[in-house]
Amino acid sequence: MKYWRETIAVAQRILIELFRRKRSLIFWSIFPVSVLSLSGLILAERAQLPIATAFEYAAPSTLVGAALFFSCLGGSVATVVAEREQQTLKRLFISPLSGTSYFLGIFLAHSCIGIGQTLLIYTIAAFWGATFKGSIILGLAIILMSIVAYVGLGFILGTQLARRIEDVNALVAAFGVPLLILGGAFLPSSLFPKTLINIAKYNPIYHMNEALVAVSAKGDGINDIKSHFYLLLVFAMAMVISAWLCYGRMLVVERRL
Repeated sequence: MKYWRETIAVAQRILIELFRRKRSLIFWSIFPVSVLSLSGLILAERAQLPIATAFEYAAPSTLVGAALFFSCLGGSVATVVAEREQQTLKRLFISPLSGTSYFLGIFLAHSCIGIGQTLLIYTIAAFWGATFKGSIILGLAIILMSIVAYVGLGFILGTQLARRIEDVNALVAAFGVPLLILGGAFLPSSLFPKTLINIAKYNPIYHMNEALVAVSAKGDGINDIKSHFYLLLVFAMAMVISAWLCYGRMLVVERRL
């Protein structure tokens, strides 16, 4: 119970700060909605699809590519770096709050943000007539694994590579934008040449996108996406373990400073 209460407290603090700033919250809402609207309308026009079908395909790609990537990965990098700059970790060492609770609290806070963006994206898509055709439980599992993978990777980047808030945008752009394009977040992977498809198979965002599109827009089951699903599961677990190790290493460094 101690860890649970502390985890909730850390998550609440991060979310309250976000709501107080408001600007980040507004931008994290405007950006994915804009990308979803543009993608859906372009697909409907160029692919000659009904508007509802176009948004059924655009929604999952927008969610994993635009919404979750920038809020969960970029947001977790920014949170970790800001906490180091503000000396929050120093205060952590002299407080009864455990490092484990702090780690889990950041995960929980960004998971809440990700779930909120999921509801926003699919509400907008539903407004255009789109429906979620597959298993909602399977879709939620893919979304949660994507959130965990992004936040874990954000921890790794934030603890090992970023030192100042100014580093965050450059870091996310350098690592993220090429992976997003290669993952099919902005361009359908069906347009890729075979060489890029072979490279994309090593990109976890590609598997997030393909799995969620298959379940959401096509109604596929676990057997149809098992290769994407299990690769995503392994990647999410690897990111959590790596993030925990990087977090522990960061704490050792911070204690010495």
